[in-house]
Amino acid sequence: MNLYQPECIWPLAATLGEGPVWHPEHKALYFVDIKQRAIHRCAEDGSRRQSWTVPAEVGFALPMHGGDFVCGLPGRIERFSFESGELTTIQELESDLPGNRLNDGYIDRHGALWFGSMDNAEVAASGALYRFTENRRMLRMDSGYVITNGPCVSPDGRTFYHTDTLEKTIYAFDLDDKGNLSNKRVFVRIEGSGYPDGTAVDADGALWVGLFAGGRIERYAASGELLDTVSMPCSNITKVAFGGEDLRTVFVTTARKGLTDEELSREPLAGGVFSFRVASPGQLQHLYLPE
Repeated sequence: MNLYQPECIWPLAATLGEGPVWHPEHKALYFVDIKQRAIHRCAEDGSRRQSWTVPAEVGFALPMHGGDFVCGLPGRIERFSFESGELTTIQELESDLPGNRLNDGYIDRHGALWFGSMDNAEVAASGALYRFTENRRMLRMDSGYVITNGPCVSPDGRTFYHTDTLEKTIYAFDLDDKGNLSNKRVFVRIEGSGYPDGTAVDADGALWVGLFAGGRIERYAASGELLDTVSMPCSNITKVAFGGEDLRTVFVTTARKGLTDEELSREPLAGGVFSFRVASPGQLQHLYLPE
């Protein structure tokens, strides 16, 4: 596979494919379709496909120590067992915001879960950024978002990134060893078409971001300089993740949500999962530490 040459490995036609994550022990890619309430799994080449349905819109599914996954459903954090298909509630939140659902998530090097909430109607600024630790401490770290996205951390663990999708802005924060955030600042504002969605940081410290309604992925240096652009064969790019044996395969989820019939006819692979090879590897996937 040539560098930066996207190939569709699963033409799933997901309504809102999101949250790809590579599990090195399973040698498998996991991701969700939020609107279809589904969790999917496949091999690096798209084979060995499996799918599970859950009772509500699932914003993320991330690996835990012990083999299960931690998932974000509206108003609650759940533990999901692939063996039994059962969900067990770990923590409830935002009972006063029934219009919210949970969105993109990330696990840091300490085993803490970072995730955002958002207005499911994509109108009210009711979304917030949370940090959830192994002793069930739910900390609200930032607020005032309509659509939260893209929590991720630099390789040295000192910079935290978070995205305000509708404002087309990716923020950077200073992150200390205790998980505290400070010095919120604009990292980059997206110019041109598209809205910044899910992000990932490679081993060189460069941030990759999928552009929803932008038909491309952009790669930024830690300085905020645009380094590369990867054109995609469909418009709605939701998130990227690094995986494969050498962490140099980039997996990309996409969505059909919001596309007209005419647009879908021009984008037959919309909602598919793609992959391409890159020169710089990603970072290892951390696991959530349950209590």
